[in-house]
Amino acid sequence: MATDTLKSRASATGAPGGLRRLLLDNGALTALIVLVIALSALSGDFLTTDNLLNIGVQAAVTAILAFGVTFVIVSAGIDLSVGSVAALSATVLAWSATQHGVPVAVAVLLGLGTGVVAGLVNGFLIAYGKLPPFIATLAMLSVGRGLALVISQGSPIAFPTSVSHLGDTLGGWLPVPVLVMVVMGLAAALVLGRTYIGRSMYAIGGNEEAARLSGLRVPKQKLAIYALSGVFAAVAGVVLASRLSSAQPQAADGYELDAIAAVVIGGASLAGGTGKASGTLIGALILAVLRNGLNLLSVSAFWQQVVIGVVIALAVLLDTVRRKAGATSVATGPGGAGKGKQAATYALAAVVTVAIVGAASFLHGGSSSSTNPRMGLSLSTLNNPFFVQIRAGAQAEARKLGVDLTVTDAQNDASQQANQLQNFTSSSLGAIIVNPVDSDAASNSVKAADQAKIPVIAVDRGVNKADVDALVASDNVAGGELAARTIAGKLGGKGKIVILQGQAGTSAARERAQGFANGLKAYPGIQVLAQQPADFDRTKGLDVMSNLLQAHPDVQGVIAANDEMALGAAKALGSKAGKSVQVVGFDGTPDGLTAVKNGTLYASVAQQPTQLGRIAVDNALRAVQGKKVEPTVKVPVKVVTKDDVAGFSG
Repeated sequence: MATDTLKSRASATGAPGGLRRLLLDNGALTALIVLVIALSALSGDFLTTDNLLNIGVQAAVTAILAFGVTFVIVSAGIDLSVGSVAALSATVLAWSATQHGVPVAVAVLLGLGTGVVAGLVNGFLIAYGKLPPFIATLAMLSVGRGLALVISQGSPIAFPTSVSHLGDTLGGWLPVPVLVMVVMGLAAALVLGRTYIGRSMYAIGGNEEAARLSGLRVPKQKLAIYALSGVFAAVAGVVLASRLSSAQPQAADGYELDAIAAVVIGGASLAGGTGKASGTLIGALILAVLRNGLNLLSVSAFWQQVVIGVVIALAVLLDTVRRKAGATSVATGPGGAGKGKQAATYALAAVVTVAIVGAASFLHGGSSSSTNPRMGLSLSTLNNPFFVQIRAGAQAEARKLGVDLTVTDAQNDASQQANQLQNFTSSSLGAIIVNPVDSDAASNSVKAADQAKIPVIAVDRGVNKADVDALVASDNVAGGELAARTIAGKLGGKGKIVILQGQAGTSAARERAQGFANGLKAYPGIQVLAQQPADFDRTKGLDVMSNLLQAHPDVQGVIAANDEMALGAAKALGSKAGKSVQVVGFDGTPDGLTAVKNGTLYASVAQQPTQLGRIAVDNALRAVQGKKVEPTVKVPVKVVTKDDVAGFSG
């Protein structure tokens, strides 16, 4: 018996046995390995040096945020504010350095200090104010995002050049964000495993009352824990802004959920007491690998969210089953525990493999073996009919010309779009078409495509500080001026109006607002009662207009920066719309034109989005074929009213 035991131990301590035990003890690592193998088999573009470095860069911000969230979750807390704190910290840094002449070193300290202060406020509200962590950090989520918008006035702020080098590469190949991620990961591991505060986190998460009775000063420890989370969020914000060369007030929106998911996928329990930095890193890499692989496989932008959610849920669920299998089989001896873990781990690997292969088989949007030209189209959002029409026009033209077109949805997130453009570049596509979330933030990604000799066509919005082969667009400023003149003309040059603005921080919102202002200068009799953002969203347009009506019941006209907000405003106006109150929209979407036909909207400044998509693909193919393309292709806009809507094709 003793001899058998010694042999067993010797076998387990060998390299193969150690690797096997590592995989059996870490379901997330097994899932990551399975994902890499599956995606390597499905896409020849996946397992390349450039693409693997891309994945590291794309995981960096989420991982750094998640390291900070690990501290909080280990101590049985939650931090929903890290995304907003990241954006606020970067905004403070950029605002102080570039607009107020503060030395860069001091500005960096101010940015990091902003994260510390936000974390201390969270910790104080939780430890001394006795607020639930969910509520306290949810409040900070809103406060942080609001302050970022107030400081920046809703517009991106250029980042200091010296700090922007954090988004560069060392030696032309090693990304600095990856190095920062590794350094912050080592720091997190050191804090968790080698410090008093780290041991306190596990003690508080395991049993807060027992920790208090043992002499641990729990409130002070919580202050430190949330302050650490704030510091890591600030670093993540600086790295993200460096990649985009600008501080975006809407940056890292929703990243708190990715950070929490990474921590839980990595093996931490939301009940507290367990978790480690290495597991969090693996969780962040799983998310990055999934998104990267689904992009390369041309899976529909809508289905990507479904697949990612399902695989995350399966990974966490089966890892939980694996842990329970190991725990319940301990009573039967080491052999029983090993078999339980082994069975659950194999089940995890099998299910993840089936999920990825199934997604690729049923949802694949392009053919990797095709000899047709391959292109990528990155749209700012597909949660808006205007951009859905751009996609429809592009896809129709691609089918006509025999082009394999991959479409991605950036969900109005400039950093997510940067990731998608990096994926396109590493896939060596023939051409890239980009509809930027923000014209400044897209510049670094477009420069990378230029260096790879990939033609880039911008559609609807231009790219600043980078060269594109062509810009296919309408003039947002000119369209805004048309809208202003239209409402002023309808009101006879006198009247009271409100303006519904687009999503703060986006170039389209800024340009259309500028056009509205320019156009109204010629009509001093037009009084603007209020200007409020409704984020290009119909529901928000309804809510904002309903609120404005309480303060301004005498309004006579509405200008909205898109048709969706105009339709929401018309709903709020009810029977007044088209009668006592005139509403002018922007974009010429099908729903908007129908409302014009019915008299609910007075007019819409129509941009012909399907033509934008069609012409963009046509110019991209010309660039691939080495033919000359015009640097600027303007698609005319026109004001469509009830008188001519029937003859307007869009």
